[in-house]
Amino acid sequence: MTSLLNYLHDVFIVKFDAWVALGFIAQAFFTMRFLVQWIASERARKSVVPVAFWFFSIGGGVLLLIYALYRRDPVFIAGQAFGLIVYFRNVYFIILNGRAPVASD
Repeated sequence: MTSLLNYLHDVFIVKFDAWVALGFIAQAFFTMRFLVQWIASERARKSVVPVAFWFFSIGGGVLLLIYALYRRDPVFIAGQAFGLIVYFRNVYFIILNGRAPVASD
């Protein structure tokens, strides 16, 4: 048990810096997108992807890409870069079509 506590102390306290704070903020953006989607779906009583979902995705994706670049993690960098293409493409379609969030059947 002591080694687990020492590990957690090292990871969350000793190694905490501005970059880790940025990573947590970025993760909060990703969490918010799911909360926004869940609330919208509950209100509509069907699956809905609101526009805010995509903006939280972009915000979280950009911040996590910056964090991944700093950490020099190629898997994380590739994953976030691809995700950003998808998020921006969806916002492009929303703007192009001038329509409200997409709902599925």
